[in-house]
This record gives sequence, C-alpha cells and structure tokens, in this order.
Amino acid sequence: MPQAHRSSLLSAALSAAERGWAVFPLVPGDKRPALHSERRCPGTGVCVDGHRMPEQRATTDPARIARCWDHAPYNIGVAAGPSGLVVVDLDVPKGPDDLPPADGDTPGARDGSGVFAALCGRHGQEYPGDTYTVRTVSGGTHLYYAAPDGIELRNTAGKLGWKVDTRAHGGYVVGAGSVLTGKAASYTAVHEAPVAPLPGWLADLLRPAPLPPQKPVTVALAAERRGKWLQAAVNGELERVATSPAHEHNNALYLASVALGQLVAGGALAEEQVTGWLTDAALRVGQKEPEARRTVASGLRAGARRPRAVAA
Repeated sequence: MPQAHRSSLLSAALSAAERGWAVFPLVPGDKRPALHSERRCPGTGVCVDGHRMPEQRATTDPARIARCWDHAPYNIGVAAGPSGLVVVDLDVPKGPDDLPPADGDTPGARDGSGVFAALCGRHGQEYPGDTYTVRTVSGGTHLYYAAPDGIELRNTAGKLGWKVDTRAHGGYVVGAGSVLTGKAASYTAVHEAPVAPLPGWLADLLRPAPLPPQKPVTVALAAERRGKWLQAAVNGELERVATSPAHEHNNALYLASVALGQLVAGGALAEEQVTGWLTDAALRVGQKEPEARRTVASGLRAGARRPRAVAA
C-alpha cells in the first residue's frame, strides 16, 4: 500500500477528529470495524480488552489516532453517538430489482434522496441540505446533523422512507477519505459546511416511542410456575423480533431487549444468555451482527432502569 495513501487516510481521520468527531479504524478497504469488534476474536477466543465496541474505541485524541493509522491503512469510522451526530443516509438502489415498495407514498422517487425530498415537501419544509455532506462510494449521500440535546436518538432503517436510514447512538458511518477495495470512487466530502442542527421536525419523527410508565415490580409465582412464566416471556419477545416487518426489525429488537433487560436487572435472567438469544433472533431476520449487538446492548441498558423481579 503506497505511503501516500496511508498518509491520506491518517490526515482524513485527524481532520474528522478536529471537528470533534470520535473516530475508530475500519478494516482497510472495507466498511467493517477493525481490531476485534466481534464478540469473540476470530479463532483466538476471548480478547484481552473485553471486545470493546466501536463507540468505546472511538477517540478524538490525535496521538492515539496517529499511532493507530501508523499500524495499517485503516478506513475511517465516525461514531455518531460520541460525536454528537445524527447522520441521514440516503442510499441508492443496489440493482434493477431493488425497487420502492408498491404501497409507498413517494411515487416517482428513484433513490433515498428523492424519498427524502418528498418527505420534506409533505411536511412543508425545505430540503435541509446546507450541512456537512459526504458522497458515498455507491453514489449515496450522508447528511451530517448535530444531535438535539436531551434526546437519545437511535439508528433507524427505513423509518423515514425507502432507502433513508439514520445513524445516531450505537451507530457509525464511513468517513470521508475512506476507500473500498475494487471501487474507483472514495467517500468524498462534497459540501464542507458546518454541521447544521438536526431540524426539529426530523427529530420529532425520529424520536423513539416512549415506554409506558412502569415502576419496579415483583411478579410472585409458585416455584414450578416461575420457569414456565420466564420461558413464555422470553419466547414472546423472540417472537416479536421474528414476526416484525422488514422495516421494523431494529425497533422490534430494541423493544424486546428493553423488556428482557428489565428481567435481567431484576435478577431473573442472565445478561449473557439474553444477549445471545436476541442476537440469534436478529440474525435470523437478516440483521447484521454488529448492529444487532449494539441495539441489544442499548435496550438492555434502558430496561435496567426499570428492574422487574420474579419471585418464587
């Protein structure tokens, strides 16, 4: 790999950090996190650092970034949550058979940009394009916005429309300057404006549905009924994920994680087992493992704030 290419990637990573964005390394020429982001290191068992996820690895420290990118020509991951960002990802069709849903409300839209423009129009808003913008290798667009205060927005897939995803807490985007193996183009900043605040109307659309008010409770059951009750609770949440519509998989996984996270916090279930069950359910409906694990971890944290014990 030419030294100039490695230097260019390091410069791009440092430039992102100068903007206050926390970065971490991606596999060279790829979009996957590098440095053992998996639950287990490939072929080596347990990792000495506890398998920290990308958000935990991300940094704005120039010295750490320089040491890391001196090791290999890593692509650049920008961790949205620690960076205070919400990134709207406007994708393009993957091929001639990748078509908008027949029952969609944006007739004539051919990609995420068209769907997003139609969404703005339906809400009587101007297209919020005056913000830092990156053109992706596939020809899509990443619009960067400053996350609103006091709201923990999460990743969404299709919630705003076909080919319109968002990355927030628990998510990341490939940063400008990154390249993909076999692709002629690179991720390129096409509008280096300051990051604009996320429009309020978009924040309202992305705001997660509030959980119903619930105080910590104890469910009293006879010993022989306790196991059956817990099994039914687990199966019900796994079924929620398995039967969720394609555009609601991530939201269903989050809600299931919150529900079972309450039982984990109450001591009725083991966190490792619950994480494994939910991740397996997410993989079966087509979610990718890193995103599924981030969603499960976020849901478990939320559920822990409302512990639910089951006493025999």
